[in-house]
Amino acid sequence: MKMSQKATKTWCLRLLPVLFFFISFVTYYYSFAILQSYGGTNKSPNSSKSLCAGWLSQKKWESLNFNISRQTRLFLKLEDFFWREHLSKLALPYGIKGSELLLLQILAVTANYQVPENIENLECRTCVVVGNGFAIKNSSLGGIINKYDVVIRLNNAPVRGYEEDVGNKTTMRFFYPESASYNPGLNNEPGTLMVLVPFKPQDLRWFKEILYNEKRVRKGFWRSPPQIWLGDYSKIRVLDPHFLHQTADRLLRIPLQPKSKQVRDPLTCVCLRIMNHNFGGSPFLK
Repeated sequence: MKMSQKATKTWCLRLLPVLFFFISFVTYYYSFAILQSYGGTNKSPNSSKSLCAGWLSQKKWESLNFNISRQTRLFLKLEDFFWREHLSKLALPYGIKGSELLLLQILAVTANYQVPENIENLECRTCVVVGNGFAIKNSSLGGIINKYDVVIRLNNAPVRGYEEDVGNKTTMRFFYPESASYNPGLNNEPGTLMVLVPFKPQDLRWFKEILYNEKRVRKGFWRSPPQIWLGDYSKIRVLDPHFLHQTADRLLRIPLQPKSKQVRDPLTCVCLRIMNHNFGGSPFLK
């Protein structure tokens, strides 16, 4: 049975906290770093080694009890579908069951899953996540943001024209169809990784139609996604749903098969407050 547009939007909104929390522990995945309060100053982050070696950061990461390490791959790769011994038992957004063919077709074109070598080879990685809100407007934090090894941005948050406040460095940009920009080059660098976060099969179908220049199907989205996409296919990555699964299960305690159909509306401000409490002021700039 096909979901109505309203039901699709409600389901996507329900999953937004998962993405917010996932982005938070990706930050720890890369650095174990804690961003200090700038208080409007231009204080630069400390060295990578001092940030990663921090006892408090290490303990906070260990307390989360995630089934994830620095060696865990962030992105899906084509070989996984031929050599995996244990296939996914869950459908999207927490698994790939039922979407294997779509993923095969997408990964056959993109064929990349690596993190940039200059990042992968760092002994310790500092990371900052920049959200889409107005909290850092007129903050002059752009120079500080640019000094981090990894800068992650969300959806289609603008950079051009706001460089003084948000910087101009973008290592990765996480997106899904409804939040995608038709031209990623407008607000990203040439080397930016475009990370697709699929929440539903329609998300993969949309991207497959883009890659193969097929007829676009517009149903199943709470907002119409771009019908053309001018990004560099070699920079595309697909997030492994394992990370969303860990976030939903270990942090948010969302049941994989809820008994009730009632949907809890996510409150962004509550999510960020919980995130701040759990991560001691994680490097997330909203």
